[in-house]
Amino acid sequence: MDRRQLLRATTALGATGALAATATTARATGSGPAGPDPARPLRVQVVMFDGVEELDFAAPYEVFSAAGFFTPRPVEVRYVSATGARRVTCAYGTVVRDIRPWAPREADVLVVPGGGYGRRDSPGVWAELDRGTLPRALADAPRPGLTVSALCTGVMLLSAAGLTKGRPCTTHHKAKADLEEQGGLLRNARVVDDGDLVTAGGITSGLDLALWLVRRELGPDAATNLEGMLEYEARGTVWTSRPTR
Repeated sequence: MDRRQLLRATTALGATGALAATATTARATGSGPAGPDPARPLRVQVVMFDGVEELDFAAPYEVFSAAGFFTPRPVEVRYVSATGARRVTCAYGTVVRDIRPWAPREADVLVVPGGGYGRRDSPGVWAELDRGTLPRALADAPRPGLTVSALCTGVMLLSAAGLTKGRPCTTHHKAKADLEEQGGLLRNARVVDDGDLVTAGGITSGLDLALWLVRRELGPDAATNLEGMLEYEARGTVWTSRPTR
């Protein structure tokens, strides 16, 4: 077992007693996170495409995957592609294999990263906008029970799909003017939660997007314990149209 696995296993074991106590308290007080049957997995799909920024997709994947240590509810995370099962080459050359086919009806949360917006002639968001396959797939994805989220210039893929028009949202600072011109209602926040649409700013904000969604879907104890494990404190403003507890 390498050091990373050892640290995770130790943290998970240390959290077991706290999880049991939290679950007992939630049952007794009714203060646990509202939502579906806690025995049903929270299903997260991270959208992949050539030219995607490494930190954009890896940070949410790590946060959601590690969240399973701090909640009795199972968490399932997978990479998916709108062009079917494949591998992708990322912005800095990382190759990710065994990506699953597009299946948003099997997701509770869809996360769309960005990448390549500043390089129009390279793989990335612009190439996906020109191709049109991913924006069309995103346009068809929304349904009751699905939260569509995006960070950085991945929000521009949602914009092309018509999902941000007239909705509170944010994106990477260099794409904000484009997002607003296309009808998005910009909010000055790191994370913007408008119910079934959640967006976040540039690159590192993927950590904050995922931590906010963990807090929202799995409860504040899961998010707080997860921050401790990651040695990262969620930063920036969260703008939300939802009632907060």
